[in-house]
Amino acid sequence: MKKYLLLLGLAIGGTALTSCEKFLDVNTDPNNPTVATPNFLLPGIISNGIQTQMFSALRTPYFSQYLVSRTRNSLGNDQYYLTTAQSTNTFNYSYFYSGGNIPLMQAQAQKEGSPYYVGAGKIMQAMILAHLTDMLGDVPYSEAYQGGANYTPKYDPQEQLYSNIYQLLDEGAAEMAKPASENLRPLYTTVPSISGDILYQGNTTKWIKLARALKARQLNHLTKKSSYDPNAILALCDQGFTSSADDAQLQYQVAVAPLTGTTNIFGTTRANFGTATFSANFIKYLNGTTYSGVIDPRFGIMAPTTSTGADPGNGITGNLAPGSTLTDFYASWYARDLGYFEVITYHEQKFIEAEAAFRAGNKTRALAAYREGIRAHMRKIGVGGTATQSTITVTYPVITEAQITAYLSSAAVAQTEAALTLRNIMEQKYIALFLNPESWTDVRRYDYSNSIYVNFAYPANSVNTQISTQTDPTRRFPRRMLPGATEVLYNPNAILKAYSDVGAISEGDYITAPMWFDRP
Repeated sequence: MKKYLLLLGLAIGGTALTSCEKFLDVNTDPNNPTVATPNFLLPGIISNGIQTQMFSALRTPYFSQYLVSRTRNSLGNDQYYLTTAQSTNTFNYSYFYSGGNIPLMQAQAQKEGSPYYVGAGKIMQAMILAHLTDMLGDVPYSEAYQGGANYTPKYDPQEQLYSNIYQLLDEGAAEMAKPASENLRPLYTTVPSISGDILYQGNTTKWIKLARALKARQLNHLTKKSSYDPNAILALCDQGFTSSADDAQLQYQVAVAPLTGTTNIFGTTRANFGTATFSANFIKYLNGTTYSGVIDPRFGIMAPTTSTGADPGNGITGNLAPGSTLTDFYASWYARDLGYFEVITYHEQKFIEAEAAFRAGNKTRALAAYREGIRAHMRKIGVGGTATQSTITVTYPVITEAQITAYLSSAAVAQTEAALTLRNIMEQKYIALFLNPESWTDVRRYDYSNSIYVNFAYPANSVNTQISTQTDPTRRFPRRMLPGATEVLYNPNAILKAYSDVGAISEGDYITAPMWFDRP
């Protein structure tokens, strides 16, 4: 009956709307448009798209053992205890807060003749999709962004998603390469207020470099595949970032009402890491333990020199920020409330280049790129300064060129092509990508191996027997996050198929199932 009443109402309403159309026009405010132009859509796409990775970074630093819980918590992430709620923001920001606006922006940009916005949309879509599939595995794409027309999109296989990502990056770079004369709308403006490209302020060359760097990253994930082509990756690195000035990162800001949540997700204001401390795995790289007697000049910047770290599952009673009752994590340069979140950087690209060159047998290039990656990271974080947040005031030391040279000449760094190993490259990349979710991808690619990550410790006191009792040692670690809680509620059939596709009969089976990129 309700359906027939609705149809009757629509029929009657159609006649009424025809006669009232001109009357209703007088209530249209030309100064308050109902459709946003591309320059007002792009800032939200960029900021929310990057926040997709930020929310994953609430979890992944525990998986890659940058951080552990200060309390002995059997349900902690450092115990590989995962829930669907922990993946919800990663999923929702990908689709509802960022990705869902991209088709609308691109349609508007194509209609008005602004290909730079089309290009930015494609590159952002690739960035978002790449991160999402690397965290969750198979996810919707071919049937996504249809709104009410399809609340239950199918999950595309990761192999296909990687192809989509490559295509989006290539097409996005091609749009950005078009002359400015073909664009109706400037990519970035500050008058009457800032709009458009808040990432690179209208610099299309940097957008093209970003596309190349992102593609190099994704192709380098395929080290277990027979199709892995290190020379293709090196060619992309040649077209990618040329200095840290090209880094893709989101600057945090003081929250000015009505805005909230604009400060660092790792900082004291957001209070997400009050129960965290550094892992012993990480601290040992800095304090002269792993590299016997070599104190990293980044110690005191990345973590206080009083930090000892802890192993997962053991807990720790100390490790407070100097002069404070707060955890020592909040004294890290990376925990500054007004710092920035790095998506992909020049120093990461140099380590990608080093690994690809090493695998291609070009040890000369590998050694140079590896050493430049270390140098670039030290220069970036070693600029000094102070940060005050809550009860903590921290002064970060400057890293001088002399200190960089000394470290590069030390036993912590390979000095010759013959001495260079994949362990050297991946250890220094691990240090430089502190807290970045991309490190979890590397750790998975190398099967959590102690031959690469020599300090890595399996969680003590684990009660997550779905993982800890796996007979295959490579299946005792998380390989993927669980589907977002919203998908479990609204798209359960797709979730069941995702479980079936990897032969999972439990959450433990699903979490530990290697993804497509991580299989031969």
